[in-house]
Amino acid sequence: MNSSEITPADRANWQVPAFETKMWLGRQHQWCVVIPVINEGERIQSLLSKMTELNISSLADIIIVDGGSTDDSVAIDFLQSKGVRCLLLKTAPGKLSAQLRCAYAFALDQGYVGIVTIDGNDKDDPVAIAQFIDTLKQGVDFVQASRFISGGIAENTPKLRDFAIRFIHAPMLSFFSGFHWTDTTQGFRAYSRKMLLDPKIGLFRDVFMTYELLAYLSYRVPKLKYRCIELPTVRRYPKGEVPTKISAFKGNLSVLEVLIRACFGIYNPK
Repeated sequence: MNSSEITPADRANWQVPAFETKMWLGRQHQWCVVIPVINEGERIQSLLSKMTELNISSLADIIIVDGGSTDDSVAIDFLQSKGVRCLLLKTAPGKLSAQLRCAYAFALDQGYVGIVTIDGNDKDDPVAIAQFIDTLKQGVDFVQASRFISGGIAENTPKLRDFAIRFIHAPMLSFFSGFHWTDTTQGFRAYSRKMLLDPKIGLFRDVFMTYELLAYLSYRVPKLKYRCIELPTVRRYPKGEVPTKISAFKGNLSVLEVLIRACFGIYNPK
């Protein structure tokens, strides 16, 4: 395993997409919650309101990483009213994995010892964030949300997606990683600092541009014998709408290709 310190030489080798720090109020906690967004509209506003009611900002610093929203949903005055401490704007090409690399590099540079990530589309119940942080404090390195284990709730999940997760995505990653996963496409997760900094994982590489990072970590982290766990969560899709950035055919085909490449070690550091 690796140290939780960042050496100048290691930091110089990180490949991090260009981003701007639009707001930064300083670190208050050891833990942070990273929320990737792009044109989430009322969904991110609803999520942040729920997090305010749960007083999440008393447990962790909230960091928004925006992929280039044009809908005014991440106006700084609104974010500050909801306890958000940081707004990053990715200015380089790339999708989710690029956004996450921006936010994770920023968070690690600021000294956070653990990072929770939750999607900005308001499908996940943020009540589980406190339990995720507690689990990290107990020494777990990778916490994965699951709607499919005992205590979890899945509402209105599209039938094709439900089938793909249960019978293709999770079983493949379970077989190749050696850890029994049930809900591997979920972005609601938590990671330890030492795991994210491990050079055998090599998080900060330009190979992670779209949706590669989630599948890769589900494969690679258990292979390196880090402590992993799934916790039951609630994931609700709104009726009649599927809030996702993955297109029906081309996007799902890309997810399948990423899954195969991850399972066969294509993304492993050379």
